[in-house]
Amino acid sequence: MKIAIEGCMHGDLDNVYKTIQHHEQIHNTKVDLLLCCGDFQAVRNEKDMDSLSVPIKYREMKSFWKYYSGQEVAPVPTIFIGGNHEASNYLWELYYGGWAATNIYFLGYAGVVKFGNLRIGGLSGIYKGRDYRSGHYERPPYNQSTIKSVYHVREYDVHKLMQLEEPLDIFLSHDWPVGITDYGDARTLIQQKPFFQEEIEAKTLGSKPAAQLLEKLKPRYWFSAHLHCKFAAAVQHGNDGSVTKFLALDKCGPGKKFLQIIDIESEPGPFEVLYDEEWLAITREFNSVFPLTQRPASFSSAAMDIQESREWVRKKLEERQFKPFEMVKTVPAYNPSQRIFDPIPEIPQNPQTVSLLELLGLPYLLDSSPVTGERTAIPASPVGTDAMCIAEFQTYSEEIPIDDIDEIEDIPEVEGDNIPH
Repeated sequence: MKIAIEGCMHGDLDNVYKTIQHHEQIHNTKVDLLLCCGDFQAVRNEKDMDSLSVPIKYREMKSFWKYYSGQEVAPVPTIFIGGNHEASNYLWELYYGGWAATNIYFLGYAGVVKFGNLRIGGLSGIYKGRDYRSGHYERPPYNQSTIKSVYHVREYDVHKLMQLEEPLDIFLSHDWPVGITDYGDARTLIQQKPFFQEEIEAKTLGSKPAAQLLEKLKPRYWFSAHLHCKFAAAVQHGNDGSVTKFLALDKCGPGKKFLQIIDIESEPGPFEVLYDEEWLAITREFNSVFPLTQRPASFSSAAMDIQESREWVRKKLEERQFKPFEMVKTVPAYNPSQRIFDPIPEIPQNPQTVSLLELLGLPYLLDSSPVTGERTAIPASPVGTDAMCIAEFQTYSEEIPIDDIDEIEDIPEVEGDNIPH
């Protein structure tokens, strides 16, 4: 299976897909899957930009809205995680994961899916110690504080991932596992990014929870982004001989090392995104302690019969052949010639999320009060409303000249102490 790995998307879907298609043409090959390591910026319309934590000068529609609206369809199945520059209101609708657009799947705040016979996990957001033990208390509309804290990694999501026992082939995180620079060419990295040196020496460059997950899960591959540079490493795990190949990539842009193609041995296709039985069993067991205020989760009160839950989940998933629920638009898509003036519910209930929770026998909690934890009534969100007024709103699209695209190479095999570059 050929998999394309992309660093920070920053909404430039058009250019990333064109780069992949160019690679396919010149090498007479077919890429089976695209993985994006965060800062995807799934901005559907102007209102979503109110939830995007970027300086105002960078608030541009980019190209995701075309794929959300159906004007374009992703030419390669795409799986992504969130970073620290996201339309957080939309990702919260899909907290448990789901289709952000046709053929574009969000792994959720934490999640695991299968693609073919590969098992792919991921953790959205970046690590900030001050918010780590807090619950998910942020709700749109966000203020100057919560628009940033909403994308900070939480102990609850990491704890669920730590329950995984079955092997993972690939794991995605936005920021790097702390200490990963010990396993690669840190000297060259510091030459390229001198301001990293102090954090590398202090063991603060990266995410502590990601490092814990790396040690526990031992995936074959770990891909990250966030620091806008390419860095490779190979982590040997204890005495069992297992190795995790790590690769971080840059953001999409001319001359940037933002994309890499790898070959992973797998069963023959067809390939499609499917629910993961173990992960949904864990989700089902821990949903009762889902922390929806600033108070941390109380894991001691969570049921822990994962095996029994797995058997129950398996029967439910078999009825659907393990297929995720279909993508449904919950708000109007951006239209360059029109501007939305009708109010949109701040937390629309995404039918994918509602259907998944019903399948798992779980209550819908994403509209709970961030103060009391009790549910708040949210009106249904009409889609396709005609109550719009015409206004000028220009789209932005930057074409990347093919000549400026770095050559795409495979990650070399790790032999002994040799580190792939």
